Order: sequence, then C-alpha cells, then structure tokens
Amino acid sequence: MSQLRVERGRTALDPADATPAVSEQPYDVLVLGAGAAGMMCAFEAGRRERRVLLLEGSDRPGKKVLISGGGRCNFTNTGTRADNYLSDNPHFAKSALARYTPADFIALVEKHGVRYHEKTLGQLFCDDSSQRIVSLLQRECDEAHVELRTGVQIVSARREEDGTFAVETSAGTIRAAAVVVATGGLSIPKMGATGIGYELAERFGHTLVPPRAGLVPLVFHAEDRDAWCELTGLSAETVASAAPFATRAKSAAAPEFRERLLITHRGLSGPAALQISSYWAPGRALAFDLAPGRDVFAPLLAPRARRDDNALLQALGAVLPVRFARRWLMSRPSLDCTNAGLARLEAALHAWTLTPAGTEGYAKAEVTVGGVDTRELDARTMGSKRVPGLYFVGEVVDVTGWLGGYNFQWAWASAAAAGRHA
Repeated sequence: MSQLRVERGRTALDPADATPAVSEQPYDVLVLGAGAAGMMCAFEAGRRERRVLLLEGSDRPGKKVLISGGGRCNFTNTGTRADNYLSDNPHFAKSALARYTPADFIALVEKHGVRYHEKTLGQLFCDDSSQRIVSLLQRECDEAHVELRTGVQIVSARREEDGTFAVETSAGTIRAAAVVVATGGLSIPKMGATGIGYELAERFGHTLVPPRAGLVPLVFHAEDRDAWCELTGLSAETVASAAPFATRAKSAAAPEFRERLLITHRGLSGPAALQISSYWAPGRALAFDLAPGRDVFAPLLAPRARRDDNALLQALGAVLPVRFARRWLMSRPSLDCTNAGLARLEAALHAWTLTPAGTEGYAKAEVTVGGVDTRELDARTMGSKRVPGLYFVGEVVDVTGWLGGYNFQWAWASAAAAGRHA
C-alpha cells in the first residue's frame, strides 16, 4: 500500500516537480487542521469522491495524537455516552455519537491490524505507539486521494458571492466549495495550537462559549502550598466533586469522579483533579472524599477502643499514605475523640474542601473547554446554520469529553458527520 507523502507547503508530488503549491482550481472540500478530527473528516469526504485538500500548520500531521495516552493513544472509550461530555448545549453531541460509535472506530483499528488493549473504565490504548493511529489515518487519506500539505498557516477566510470560500494562507489563496474547521483548541501551544479556529468562527458570525483550559492540573494558593506540597508525589483514591455549573439554559450538577488524586509541587493533579478541573470555576471550592465507601473512624467507637491521636493516625493510615494521613490530621483545628468529635472528623474526611488559586493553564491542559456555540451548528452534519458550506469539528466546538478516550471519540464522530455531508 502506498503512503501519502507529506511535503511542507506542497502537494504530494515528486520533490523535483515545480508545480506551484496552490492549485487555482477550487477544491470540493478544504479541511483546516490535520489532527485527529481533520484527517478523519478528510478521508470521509474523499471516500465520496470529493476533491479534498487537508492543510496543517505544523510540519507533520497528528502531532497531538502522537503524544496522547503517554505515547500509546487512548483512542476511544467503549462506554461513551453523551453524558461523558461537557457542553453549554448538553444534548448536541448525541446525534454524532450515535452515528459513529466506538465500535465503528474499533473496526477501523482492526482493519489496519493495530493491536490494542483495554485498561480501566473502557479505555482502549494501542499496544505499542500512537504512531499506529496516525499512520492508519494517513493511509485512509491516501486511499481516499486526499491531498495533504503541511507548514501552511491560515491567515483569513471569506465567502464569495458565488457561495464558495477563499482562504488566505501562507501559501496563497485556496478556494473551495466547503470548508471544515478542524483546527483544535488552545491546549498545548508548544504543539502548534492557536486560536485561528475561533477567529474564523467569529469572522463568519458565530458565537463562542468562552474557551478555558480543561483536564488540567490545579494550582494551590501559597497557604495551601505550604501546607500540602511537602507531600509531592503522594496519591490516594478519591471522589472529586464540584459545585453545580451554569449553562445558558440552567444550572447543572457536575458529575463526581472516583479517581486517584496526586499532590504536586504546585497543587493537585492525577485523574481526579484533571477530571474535576473541567467543571471548576475560579473562586469556587472543590471537595474530595478521601475515603470513598469507608467508615474510617468507626472502629474507635467500640466500647474498649483506644481513643487518642495515635489511634486516629492508625485508623486513617489504613486508608491514606501515612504522611498524608498525619498531615491531614494536623490540618484539623482540633482533634476531639468524643463520639461527636469522631463524627465531625469522619464528615470532614469525606469532604476535604480546597479552593484552588487557578490551573496550570493551556500549557498543561489536555483539552479546551468551550468553543463554537453548538446552537449555531446542525447536530447531524456539524454544518453552520449561519453560513452554508462551513463546518466545525473536534475540539474547536463547545463539546468537551472526560479523560479516558472520550475526546478522541468526539473527534471521530463529529468529523465523520461533517465528512459525510461536506
């Protein structure tokens, strides 16, 4: 099977060919961004015998795919439901997710002989490298006769009087009947993330749900850093929760996440912190149940039980790392071993409350929460309701998945929806 040649700023021609980088003939579909969603959308459109050009600003396609899942790409989650996504319009994702399911992408993975395994909670990873997923996507693009050009920066775009689009790029003006914006969000700027997708959306009259960093480590205030960051590297299983969050329509309850919490030199990380960070708003407290499903101090209520500080530490040390247990007990205003005091300690343990100072920002964020307002998109096609022929897919849209393969599944599903209609 041939491989799609990727040449910086050029079509996939022989390197000696002097053909200009930009064709004067309009394309049927121009896809902006060769990440997970962009490549998926491009080959879906190409399978329909559309003439497709796929543009990428960096020097190679799929850079964020390559670093995902610790280099093994958590490419989907078998338990995907619309409830696994945060959006100002929570029902929007249902249509695309129903039309392209985890089983559909698994079939594609198996077609290409990519070996994979399940970790926990339905998370599927490659057995070896994330490059297997990037190669799979590139081969599908090749078979669908997609043209791929890298190192091409998007400058601006406009819609012409005849209904086609003219996109100004660093390689010249490219014209197309349809444009798909798959430029991603603002997370991990060192991998080439920019805000161009949001700029294009606003240029064409779309509203943005304000973007912010999601699935991101949390940062402590100085006082909490002094109290807890000596424990850097310690972790514990917790249930993380947040106050209800506001959508345009109503206030919605944030989900709870039973995951491990990790103390860092600046604050909190680990799956529990990353998951709940997407639902956190500045100034609001977060709560962590440090002993989910356990009644830690119940043994001390027995008639002959010893009740002193050592007994408290022994009981809590059976649940948490001993250094963490000791520090947590030291953080309490007082230690009262009466029945009422033990009840208060138990309640506090199941709702350890902290108010972060902030997050580590886009540099450490796995995703961007917010984006193009889905009320202005067709849920079946991902097409703009404002501008015919314009589509938005993947992370640039206000649909953000939980940690665990859900964001890749949204990329595949939204891209397939657009590629089958653009």
